[in-house]
Amino acid sequence: MKATPLAIPEVILFEPKVFGDDRGFFFESFNQRSFEEAVGRSVHFVQDNHSRSARHVLRGLHYQMAPRAQGKLVRVVQGEVFDVAVDVRRSSPTFGQWVGAHLSAADKCQLWIPEGFAHGFVTLSDSAEFLYKTTDFYAPEAERAIIWNDAQLAIDWPLNGEMPVLSGKDQVAPRFADAEVFA
Repeated sequence: MKATPLAIPEVILFEPKVFGDDRGFFFESFNQRSFEEAVGRSVHFVQDNHSRSARHVLRGLHYQMAPRAQGKLVRVVQGEVFDVAVDVRRSSPTFGQWVGAHLSAADKCQLWIPEGFAHGFVTLSDSAEFLYKTTDFYAPEAERAIIWNDAQLAIDWPLNGEMPVLSGKDQVAPRFADAEVFA
């Protein structure tokens, strides 16, 4: 599996080696040893989540505060999304910056979003099924969000002028300047 750090180097794109022929394909979707070598530390996943979203559904930007912060390893098993990670660590040189990557069932890539990052995605295909491995359990009391279209973050969502479909909670998320962030 090829691991490529993105513009914010803690966010890593994983590209699997896919073996295919006229029968179908095979690939190793996760290897603990290879993953930890790429991220440079021991990581323990405790929960797997699976969501399905229609076209233009935008989920995010979500994160959990310490001590319940979550790292996420995400991938698409049906459809295509544009996935975003925003650095919400005030002490980081990349605080307030974002990176994005297209993920699809066709490319089978995964994205590692470590603790201290807000995460979101928008569905680009008619629908998409999205898998998340998380390093901590969902904790509603630690959950935070930032509005998807925050002017300071200026995320370039590939919506081609369309308005995204948002949950009620995501519609009223605070601006980045007002959000609780990591030290």
